[in-house]
Amino acid sequence: MIYTNYSCIFHFFFVILHPILQNMRISDSKIENPILHLVGEEADRLCLECYVIGGWVRDLFLHRPSDDIDIVVVGSGISLAEAVAKRLGKGAHLAVFKTYGTAQVKKKNGMELEFVGARRESYTRDSRNPIVEDGTLEEDQNRRDFTINAMAICLNKDRYGELLDPFDGIGDLERCIIKTPLDPDITFSDDPLRMMRAVRFATQLGFNLDGETFDAIARNKERIRIITKERIAEELNKIMLSRRPSEGWILLDKTGLLPLIFPELATLKGVEVKEGRGHKDVFYHTLKVLDNVAETSDKLWLRWAALLHDIGKPRSKQWDPQAGWTFRNHNYLGAKMVPKIFAKMKLPLNEKMEYVKKMVDLHMRPINLIEDTVTDSAVRRLLFEAGDDIDDLMLLCDADITSRNEQKVERYHQNYQLVRQKMIELEERDRIRNFQPPVKGDEIMEMFHLEPCSLVGELKAAVKDAILDGIIPNEYEAAKAYIIDLWQKKTK
Repeated sequence: MIYTNYSCIFHFFFVILHPILQNMRISDSKIENPILHLVGEEADRLCLECYVIGGWVRDLFLHRPSDDIDIVVVGSGISLAEAVAKRLGKGAHLAVFKTYGTAQVKKKNGMELEFVGARRESYTRDSRNPIVEDGTLEEDQNRRDFTINAMAICLNKDRYGELLDPFDGIGDLERCIIKTPLDPDITFSDDPLRMMRAVRFATQLGFNLDGETFDAIARNKERIRIITKERIAEELNKIMLSRRPSEGWILLDKTGLLPLIFPELATLKGVEVKEGRGHKDVFYHTLKVLDNVAETSDKLWLRWAALLHDIGKPRSKQWDPQAGWTFRNHNYLGAKMVPKIFAKMKLPLNEKMEYVKKMVDLHMRPINLIEDTVTDSAVRRLLFEAGDDIDDLMLLCDADITSRNEQKVERYHQNYQLVRQKMIELEERDRIRNFQPPVKGDEIMEMFHLEPCSLVGELKAAVKDAILDGIIPNEYEAAKAYIIDLWQKKTK
């Protein structure tokens, strides 16, 4: 697997400071955050030990901004949250979740503080919901998912800034690895969602999975079946929004999780050869397209469209003795699959799904345009069907050029530019994008004394086609005259 190295630019930082950080208090300016001092002061007043823990500490060393602060308290997290909210006054909102023993304080500037009492956990085989009991800080750190998320910094005045790193999370940041604090088989069997989180953190940070951690995911992969589709979708979306989302999907494949959570994507893998002729591996082509899109757009649903653009290929694959392997109408078949995939994976069944479906359906249209003569009529129809999403569609089509033939790639990109220029010219002249026929159905019924019927729809469709084909301009008088002429021909 290919990993990015951008997270490891901190290697120099860790090599120099790693021994110091494990034995001294942290003096980083971020630790001097007034809100952290305030939390420590209230904890001292209540005679409670408290620590900032988890992702905020990890991101402190990675120099990543974070407004979400997790506070673990040896004692009542709710009591400390209430005291902090009272101290902050009107600028803070307190939410208490007594069932879970947690509380949240939100500041108007967007900062969120989550408070929880230190706890230990035990699990039953058929659930990822733990049995929770009060515990020590050490027990709380033991239950954390990964070493880089188990580091804690004390906020009490006498020990302010003291780092507690029992599993060498700092070292794992330096080594750029994701590793569980305790036995990974127990960690993943207890809470299988952590397998998805391991892949997600590796993808987001550009890290590798520790060897034992990787092997344990492969051994425990079947446990993912007890996790709800909603929680899996949440992790997948975070993978999709990463800098190189392909890394996450490749890890899901290599650990054996992919067929369990997204079998349709796993089906894209492999190359079939017949009479010495093969086809590209659609899975790896798809991931290349996804990364290409990720380089140009941070739109989540455009990235999903990239992942699904060839999802219909396995169902459409056929062998033609003359043409070789063909995938005719795979865009149409793929578009039909999108709603079912979204429903099964608990992705939103709203305009976001419709957008992805449209992108999958239309993604072959621009390439067909550049392979044929670029006619005004064909470009108008593409503009009409894509509407405001035409720019996203063209980004997807550009990303879909993954040939190793540099001359071919350059030719396709140049032809796409010709299509774009033609779109600009036609849109300025004809205003086709999202247009509606200038003559409405009610007016057609009034003109010809018709009741609602299929003929009204036929006349409207004929006007639309005439405008898209360039027979008449996109203007009211021209459309009205065209309808009258059609009516006269039909009633002769």
